[in-house]
Amino acid sequence: MEHTDRKNEPAGEDGPGGDATRGGTPRGAQGGTPGDTPPAARRARPWVKPVVIFLLLAIPAGYLYISAMQSRKGSTTKREEAVSKGLEEGWPSKVQRRIYGMTVPAYATDVAHYETNSWRTSSLYLQFTTNRKKLDKWLKQVGTNRAALQDGRITIDADEAAVVGWKFGSGHHWKGTVREQDKPKPNFQITANMDNPDRPRVFVISTVTP
Repeated sequence: MEHTDRKNEPAGEDGPGGDATRGGTPRGAQGGTPGDTPPAARRARPWVKPVVIFLLLAIPAGYLYISAMQSRKGSTTKREEAVSKGLEEGWPSKVQRRIYGMTVPAYATDVAHYETNSWRTSSLYLQFTTNRKKLDKWLKQVGTNRAALQDGRITIDADEAAVVGWKFGSGHHWKGTVREQDKPKPNFQITANMDNPDRPRVFVISTVTP
């Protein structure tokens, strides 16, 4: 009687000893070639980009809305606290820098910021001290340049400066410029103390309209 040892049979495409009658996966049950995307997945792809764009717009808008809600009843108190305590030391958060189009030069010193919100506008106050080269780079990042800085121009008025206790008195070499952009992009009011041209001190307010 002829005896066949099935242990030595080579594995076929359906797996070891696997065919349609032995519990293996029937041929053709997973139609298409490996790597093919199911039709449903292909139809879903056009929705991915709109969803991503929506989230990129919704997250900053939601942040500004929540900030405005929190400031609705306490704007006067917040201004008083800002003047009494001074600006908050350190860099603005990543979310704030993104929303207000603001950045800080690497290794800048005397960095401090303050944010104020209302129903109509939201503003980020920022100050820092840097050097000539990094100031030029920073100005370029916010869409302007050193040539735009006008001698003797202070672009931040007394009421705005009072919110955080800034003082732009006489006897200093001030330069300033305003960078205006279409909504929803931010507008920048930039004033720089150039008493020491090698170590300019920058004061800037970035304002957005929610």
